[in-house]
Amino acid sequence: MAAAVSTRISSLTEGRGLVFGCDYNPEQWDRSVWPEDVRLMQEAGIGLVAINIFGWSSINPAKGVWDFAALDEIIGLLHEGGIRVNLGTGTASPAPWLTARHPEILPVGEDGTVFHPGGRQAYCPSSPVFRAYAAELVTRVADRYGDHPAVALWHVSNELGCHNALCYCDASAEAFRGWLRARYADIDALNRAWGTTFWSQRYGAFDEVRPPAQALSLRNPGQVLDFQRFSSDEQLALYRAEAEILRARSDRPVTTNFMVTAHIRNLDYWTWASDMDLIANDHYLDRRLDDARGELSFAADLTRGLAGGAPWLLMETSTGAVNWQPYNLAKAPGELRRNVVAHIARGADGICFFQWRASTQGAEKYHSALLPHAGEDSAQWRESVELGGILDRLGELAGTEVVADAALLFSWESWWAAEGEGRPSEGLEYLQQVHAAHAALADAGITADVVRPGGALDRYRLLIVPALHLISDADAAAIARAVENGATAVITFFSGIVDEEDRVRTGGYPGAFRELLGIRSEEFAPLLPGQTVALTDGTTASTWSERLTTTGAEIVASYVDGPAAGGPAITRRRHGGGEAWYLASQPSRDDYRRLIADIAASADVAPQPGAGRDVEIVRRAGESGSYLFIINHGVSDIEITATGRDLVTGAPTTGTVPAGAVRIIKEDA
Repeated sequence: MAAAVSTRISSLTEGRGLVFGCDYNPEQWDRSVWPEDVRLMQEAGIGLVAINIFGWSSINPAKGVWDFAALDEIIGLLHEGGIRVNLGTGTASPAPWLTARHPEILPVGEDGTVFHPGGRQAYCPSSPVFRAYAAELVTRVADRYGDHPAVALWHVSNELGCHNALCYCDASAEAFRGWLRARYADIDALNRAWGTTFWSQRYGAFDEVRPPAQALSLRNPGQVLDFQRFSSDEQLALYRAEAEILRARSDRPVTTNFMVTAHIRNLDYWTWASDMDLIANDHYLDRRLDDARGELSFAADLTRGLAGGAPWLLMETSTGAVNWQPYNLAKAPGELRRNVVAHIARGADGICFFQWRASTQGAEKYHSALLPHAGEDSAQWRESVELGGILDRLGELAGTEVVADAALLFSWESWWAAEGEGRPSEGLEYLQQVHAAHAALADAGITADVVRPGGALDRYRLLIVPALHLISDADAAAIARAVENGATAVITFFSGIVDEEDRVRTGGYPGAFRELLGIRSEEFAPLLPGQTVALTDGTTASTWSERLTTTGAEIVASYVDGPAAGGPAITRRRHGGGEAWYLASQPSRDDYRRLIADIAASADVAPQPGAGRDVEIVRRAGESGSYLFIINHGVSDIEITATGRDLVTGAPTTGTVPAGAVRIIKEDA
């Protein structure tokens, strides 16, 4: 898979190296502006432009009316300017005439609210009416431009499921029942999977089942979990329907833009990845998080995991502020460069921005752009041009891959199940646990691949398994085999508790990992917000504790106080050629870093010297050489020992990386 995806991204620039691109909305501007935009794109070094993302009402303004004149013109201008096109299918939001003519396609929320047009994605993903009209649009676009020399990539819809992932209308209910019939075949199997003997919920036929809309009490967790699975599959079905039309009419690669980011949880991209000709992601700094930069690094690593370790494309990011957070902060001086280099360090072979020219109207008029409202006489424009020059100098990196000896296991299904209604503690948030584990690795200077449960583990010496609440017996056994074969696994609390049907494993926690870890827990004892416990190794922890005993494990640290005082808090057990650790509470960030560093050292996983909380160091390597990325996010200069040539400046490497600076070093052989 790696070679195929790498070749695809390289093809977007006709072999020139990394992609530098943007979203462009020419329909928002007078035609007289278009030639100037192309000229400025050339000046900045733009090589790939996404257009027709929201083009439905422009090319199909009324039922049976089609007008491609403007799209023909802008594609022609870009082609004449040597700029390749990432052509959208235009289905991201239906034209107003469609929802006016067919209001039954509008999505419905879990409380029964019908969501009206005026925003975007105002459609039910299961609606056969919407799907028929979307197919006609895609067919016409593909017939017209399928062989156009400017088209380098097909862009299906846009951020599928961003707003309408979960729909509870009658069409969704019927589709959900069909999905359940295919999954379970008979109603008795569904009743067993959902445990419907509880609260008199037993179904006599599939026709009795509805989506788990808002209820008077807690809802059936098995039903909610399956509805999440169904909803992800329905969005994927939209993609597949459009991709099938495109592939029948064009030989250009097809993809869509994922949303691997902290605030999107409804799509299981592990099940989507194999349908993509290349993996593309949208990512924006989320300033609502305590560590927005750390989340960026995790999202990039997860996107690389979806690409099977191969290079991937950042389809959208921002030069500065976004428009959709409560406080839309401008980026600090040098922050844009550091963000871009972090994505490239972690596997991106292309960086594209939303958007080219800042809008003057509409909901995103205060979203930053490569060409801001201030125009060419602005620091932002000069930084955009400078960034294009940097990306051009990094061309030899294309196709290289990130070097990692550790893996972090991540599951959307576990995210859904762990945060279901009626859980032991609302203070336990799955993604927070994943981010904390990733931060501990990064702070310790260890680069990790993000891997799905059941993925290949044989090449990793260190496995981190944070709060993997839902896991199948087979996937749990794969982790045990990896440990037996010499790997070290670190498994944290609330892991292994339920199987793939959200059924609790009896006999004691942590269920699927009990034998591997050599422990047995009888009762969860979660902590209150702000409550901490002390451990006998001098560290402190929060969020969780539990009352467990060892059945073969060594006690590394015990609780000094709290609801599980005197009991084990950190354990270790030899298993075959490896070790299995268990963390029964949430270490502080510094304590987590020290623990992971010690465990990594014993697993013979070497850190990157000089890396830490404020310093990212990641290596990419391939046929063209080995490249070391150093990103200094701190306020002090740092010293490094690497030798080679800095691709950013072209100069030999010096030992100092100033505060806020980056170095991309082609290492001496």
